[in-house]
Amino acid sequence: MKPIKLCWMFLLTSCSHPNTQVLEQVLNTENEQIKMVMDNLEAHEVQIMLTKIDNDESGTVRFKEEEFQVDDVDYFYPASTVKFPIALLALEKVNEMPEIDSQTLFYVEGDSVQTTLRKEIVKIFATSDNAAYNRLFEFLGTNYVNQKLKEKGLQPARVSHRLSTEDADAPTTEALVFQLNDSTLIQQEPLINSDIERLQLQRVFKGKGYYEDDVLFTEPMDFSEKNYLPIKTVHGLMKRLHFPQKYKENERLSLDLDDRSFLLETMYQVPRKQGYDEGTYYDGYVKFFLFGDSKERIPDHIKIYNKVGYAYGYLTDCAYIVDEEQDIAYILTATIHVNEDQIFNDDVYEYDGIGIPFLATLGRSVHEHIANNK
Repeated sequence: MKPIKLCWMFLLTSCSHPNTQVLEQVLNTENEQIKMVMDNLEAHEVQIMLTKIDNDESGTVRFKEEEFQVDDVDYFYPASTVKFPIALLALEKVNEMPEIDSQTLFYVEGDSVQTTLRKEIVKIFATSDNAAYNRLFEFLGTNYVNQKLKEKGLQPARVSHRLSTEDADAPTTEALVFQLNDSTLIQQEPLINSDIERLQLQRVFKGKGYYEDDVLFTEPMDFSEKNYLPIKTVHGLMKRLHFPQKYKENERLSLDLDDRSFLLETMYQVPRKQGYDEGTYYDGYVKFFLFGDSKERIPDHIKIYNKVGYAYGYLTDCAYIVDEEQDIAYILTATIHVNEDQIFNDDVYEYDGIGIPFLATLGRSVHEHIANNK
């Protein structure tokens, strides 16, 4: 069988210069892990963005952008990728509060856990912990998050709900109590946020059925009030974090230098280096590109600063990848949907059979292509 022709699907792609276009080369392949997805693109809702990072002779950073099927109005469920902006904006908000910092003890009223912002951010990146996200959600509120994303040019986007908890979409947050010392407490009162507006996008009604409270409803599932974080937005956030000099002052993240250093180290550290059991939380557990289909350790010379998401059959990864040995760096973001029976909430998704192998193979192919064509 001849390789499929993909040139019409790519933005900024020229068939006359095949060696310059990474995505065209890696997707136009007979590799089974990629080909089985490419042969059924409509079902898998694939979107991919790639930014190659180059430095010219003066040391100026240059971006070379490619994308495949990226469409902001074609909705996909972002799952835990929404934890990425939440973690960054929590550090930005605490930087605006002179009495506390990211290491101040706090608890959410009604929650038995006393913690710090940093501890919760470690959980978010090491194991994609939902409870950690929800605590930061209570700290920020949706109005703050969505306004900050808008101010920074990170649109379209909409964070609207907590994850895996009752009353996930309640507009009012819980109060927070910060402990400055043994006797001094500061309370953040509940935040009253705007009601959720329904998204006016393509494909917000999905599948042919879904389970709710163990009851099967034989109609499409409505995602119009769910979180919304398209590929361009999460990719743009990763670029702003690592290359703030490429953006206007108001589009950058306002982070304390120590918090920024903590954040970057936390993002690339694998779970075993954060104190988690390697048998359960292997290196590729939440690093889908390159290593998601393997339980081998990630070499120290490869640093993957990323955030993944997986739920409802959607798998997404956004990663800034640096290979110090090969001297290459790039940002890769991709999403894929694997839900062959088109039923949601039945816990029958092809994550291990199709989704993660596709993302891991995609990552390795992109990495190899960039390394071989420096």
